[in-house]
Amino acid sequence: MSFTNSQRFFPETRMRRMRADDFSRRLMRENVLTPDDLIYPVFVIEGENQREAVPSMPGVERMSIDLLVREARELVSLGVPAIALFPVTPLSVKTELAEEAYNPDGLAQRAVKALKDACPELGVITDVALDPFTTHGQDGIIDASGYVLNDRTVDTLVRQALSHAEAGADIVAPSDMMDGRIGSIREELEINSHVNTRIMAYSAKYASAYYGPFRDAVGSAGNLGKGNKFNYQMDPANSDEALHEVALDLAEGADMVMVKPGMPYLDIVRRVKHELKVPTFVYQVSGEYAMHMAAFQNGWLDERSVMMESLTCIKRAGCDGILTYFAKRAAQLLNE
Repeated sequence: MSFTNSQRFFPETRMRRMRADDFSRRLMRENVLTPDDLIYPVFVIEGENQREAVPSMPGVERMSIDLLVREARELVSLGVPAIALFPVTPLSVKTELAEEAYNPDGLAQRAVKALKDACPELGVITDVALDPFTTHGQDGIIDASGYVLNDRTVDTLVRQALSHAEAGADIVAPSDMMDGRIGSIREELEINSHVNTRIMAYSAKYASAYYGPFRDAVGSAGNLGKGNKFNYQMDPANSDEALHEVALDLAEGADMVMVKPGMPYLDIVRRVKHELKVPTFVYQVSGEYAMHMAAFQNGWLDERSVMMESLTCIKRAGCDGILTYFAKRAAQLLNE
């Protein structure tokens, strides 16, 4: 739709008129945030009754499975529909080939079972990637030069995804950015009768500097060292490439797609939703959360207002759901 001077004039048209009162602002509000829009990322550790603060992410904790189950019950009561699970793998089981990723008795697999037993109505999303399990911190299997081998990595990702589905995961979420992994995972899930296990593809995952606190949280930062992920994650300068990545993942059987990071990449969200019209999700990543929290703690920004504004802006861009470390606090405010 386009507007010309012949359509609306001042003073007959006063745009502020509809902003004058709360009731009319609410009546014309185009986007409304609810708990249904929120997914809570959580970090799980070994042990019982264990909590570990993540220094670079104030308010975020790693939790043992028993405490995570308690957290899950609270999230259900708040109306949060799903959590995204990230295991903090002990160094003792990390290997060059990431065999622990598909261990049926691994930390992630046990956590999925416990969560589904305790809260069957809560959606459980699992991360399909190898960086928490490799000694080198890359998302895949590397050759002698350090280059991530695509097809060899996909073989392991398929085994990992199947182990998550067998544990009871509702959604597997490949975040590795290997070519062809969605089709291979979908085929394996179909063969093994996991026809309703959904795939949330991290289709447009950028090689971003905003991921630092997350890597601290899952314990992969030290393994990665000064390495980078430029040869498989997307160049932040590119937009058209993201559309190709999303289209490929959809063609291979993805049920929904992810853009990551969030606020710096809302133009990509808008393009994906507008041009492809598919279920589109955004990850408001650890670096975004850390920046907000630093500003809140220093009194530079108002926590409640800015937190809710940031989430509403992400939804306005076109996303159907937001992975955010603010999910629990936002749901509490929305329930007030």
